[in-house]
Amino acid sequence: MKPHHRFTLALTGALLFTALPGGAASLAERWETLRAEQPKLAARDAAKTLSVSEADLLATGMGKTVVRLKEGDTVPREIMRRALELGKVLALTRNENGVLERTGVASKLKSQDDIVGLEEDKQKEREARLRNIAGGYLGGEIDLRFTFDKWKYAFAVTQPGKDGVVTRSLQFFDASGNAVHKLYLKNDAGVPVFDKLVADFRAPSQSADLKVAAQPVKAQEKPDSEIDVKEFQLAWNEINDVHQFNRLLTEFGVTRQQAMRLAPAGAATRITPQAVRQLLEETAKQKIDIMVFLGNGSTIQIFSGKVGKVAASPGWFNVLDPEFNLHLRDSAFASGWVVKRAGITSVEFYDHNSDQVVSFFGVREPKKPQPESWLNMTAALPKADDAPRQASR
Repeated sequence: MKPHHRFTLALTGALLFTALPGGAASLAERWETLRAEQPKLAARDAAKTLSVSEADLLATGMGKTVVRLKEGDTVPREIMRRALELGKVLALTRNENGVLERTGVASKLKSQDDIVGLEEDKQKEREARLRNIAGGYLGGEIDLRFTFDKWKYAFAVTQPGKDGVVTRSLQFFDASGNAVHKLYLKNDAGVPVFDKLVADFRAPSQSADLKVAAQPVKAQEKPDSEIDVKEFQLAWNEINDVHQFNRLLTEFGVTRQQAMRLAPAGAATRITPQAVRQLLEETAKQKIDIMVFLGNGSTIQIFSGKVGKVAASPGWFNVLDPEFNLHLRDSAFASGWVVKRAGITSVEFYDHNSDQVVSFFGVREPKKPQPESWLNMTAALPKADDAPRQASR
C-alpha cells in the first residue's frame, strides 16, 4: 500500500457534497460513495472530507463490522491490559501530520504491587501511579505511554477484506472523536482472545449516536514578554534529566515550541522543516540506532532501533520497514530544532499549528553519552538561517 494513497485527500472527495445536494444521503451512504471513489483514503482524512469525527464515521458500521465497547474511567486501561494477551499486533498512533506503526508483541510488567491493605494515603498514591499503566507496553517492541483520562470511546472492528483476509482491530477515540490509538491483530492464535475480549467489554447499547464533544479550544501562548527569560534559561541549564523538561515548561508557563525560541544560547538550533528527510536518510545509511517519539496528547508511541527503507511520496516522507512504518507529512512542517538538554541531543519538528509532530533521539547505553555518529549527523542538518529566533525578547 503506497503511503500517499493512504494519506492524501483527493479533489473528488472534497466535492462529495456537490454530488449529493441537500445532504439527503446518510453519513454511511456518503462514506460508501467516498470509499468507492478513493478506496485508499485514510479514515481520518475521510472524516475531515465529510465534516464529521473519525469516531462518528466508524460508528456507521455498528451492527455490521463494528462493536461498541463499554465506557468508563478505568475501562480503556482494562481493555489495553487484556490486549496484552493478543500476541503479535500492529500498534498505530497518529496525529494530524504523522503516523507511527509498529508490529510486534507487547511486553508485560513482571509484577504489579497489590494496593490492597496499604495505608489510605499510600494506596491513593499507588493508584495515581497506576492510572496510566496498563500492565505492560513499557519498552520492547510495542512501546506506549498513555494518558487514559483523555480516552473516551472504544470499538472492536472486524472487517472482511477483498482478499478474504479478515482484519480485527481495537480502535480508541477521545471525547471529540479523534483517534488516540489503534491495535490490529496480526496472528491467528489471537483470534479467540480477541473474540473473548469483545464479548466481555461489549457495551449494552450498540447505538451509533456518540454525542462527540466539540474540539477543545487551544490555549493561547503567553507572550514572550511575560516570560522571565533569564530565569528560564538558568533553569534549562540546571536540569540533569530530559524527563524534567515538561516540568520546566509548566513552571514557566511556556509552550514547547516557545521554549525553543527562548532557549539558552546553543541549546536550540533551528533547522529547515525538510531536514527530517536528511535525518532519516542518514540514520538509514549510517545504521544509527534512534528513538522516534510520536504522540497526540492521549498516547505516545516510541520506536527504538535502526531504520532501513526510506521513501518519499507527494507531501510525505516515509520509513517502510517490515515491522516499522513511519509516515510524516513534512509538507505541513513549519519548523525543526536540534535541542540540547541535560547532555542529550534530540531533533524535534513542529507543524503550522505549533504542534509537535515527531521527535528523534540517538539511542545510548545507560550512563553513557550518545554516539558520535548521532551527534555529528544532527550537527550537519541544514540550518534555517533566516529563522526569526528570539526576535521577541
